[in-house]
Amino acid sequence: MPKSKDYYKTLGVGKEASKADIKKAYKKLAKKYHPDLNPDDAEAAEKFKEINEAAAVLGDDEKRRQYDQFGTTAEGFGGFGARGFDFSDFMQDIGGFGFDFDSIFDRFFGGGGFGGFSRRRRAGPRRGADIEADIEITLEDAAKGVKKEVIVPRLERCDKCNGSGAESSSDIVTCPECNGSGASKRTQRTPFGVFMTTTTCGKCKGTGKFIKRECAVCDGTGLVKKTRKVEIPIPKGIETGTSVRKRGEGEAGESGAPYGDLYVNVYVKEHDVFEREGDNLHVNVSIPFTVAALGGKIEVPTLFGRESLTIPAGTQTNTVFELDGKGMPHLNSDYSGTEKVEIVVKVPKRLSKKQKELLKEFEKESKKKGFLKGVFSK
Repeated sequence: MPKSKDYYKTLGVGKEASKADIKKAYKKLAKKYHPDLNPDDAEAAEKFKEINEAAAVLGDDEKRRQYDQFGTTAEGFGGFGARGFDFSDFMQDIGGFGFDFDSIFDRFFGGGGFGGFSRRRRAGPRRGADIEADIEITLEDAAKGVKKEVIVPRLERCDKCNGSGAESSSDIVTCPECNGSGASKRTQRTPFGVFMTTTTCGKCKGTGKFIKRECAVCDGTGLVKKTRKVEIPIPKGIETGTSVRKRGEGEAGESGAPYGDLYVNVYVKEHDVFEREGDNLHVNVSIPFTVAALGGKIEVPTLFGRESLTIPAGTQTNTVFELDGKGMPHLNSDYSGTEKVEIVVKVPKRLSKKQKELLKEFEKESKKKGFLKGVFSK
């Protein structure tokens, strides 16, 4: 590498620049000259190569010291010509417009610079997918808690091969294509040195294993479709839109990986009598006008049975009484809300002759006492 190639100048930083300064400069230039932003621009593509080459050297403490002292690095041109570094992860990151320069540069300056890129890990079997189901319950169920069954169609582990996908255990062998590494490597010589790209092995899909004979039941997938009944515990106080998770009741994972989870979305049906307001309940109760006037005791409905309620004399319609602790239980708590009882004074539509006479007498007496002052009647 000739001394005339000034990497500091390429990145636009001074020799005293810190790694943070180099990182900032690289990000700015890489975004400016990235090939996806400059299609069919050979000059931008060349510039992009130069700034990556500069960052590869200045981002490595050892290479930077060699460059500052000798104008070159020990391994040859660009500091990576002799060893053939694995650029696969880096090229995937910058290969499209969705690149993450922070992630790239974190790896640039970690574990020995550009050459410190960790090799691609072998792909492991993936955990099973989570699935959803819906269930509808009554307000009484929500108040007391209940267990419900849901029917769930899902992918389950094949019983015959135990999820391996092979006809027998002897049919699972080390992948002959990648020798069990799960990756295929390709070396390419360029003007900047030898580049090694790594991709997922197409034969074993990154698992490192190959199945000679596939299971006849699941066709090598390790999974079969089944329908399953699952019992779901619904806690007290649950509200519409709340999800209950049942661990391990989702779909089976690949090659024996764990099952996913089941999420059951709960919907509480509207009630004919009660209206729910969070942890509180509202109910309308009709009483005779005689009880409203004279007072007395009545029974009111609750979700847990009937309760006695004392009505004071002279109670007006729309008066609200509260029964503490008779509302909805608060989810995952010992607290319960309030039942609000709104009184509706009931006026009879038909009166007997005797009732009419008594009411007229009541009216006369009320006028004498001034109770009906300002109220006119024929």
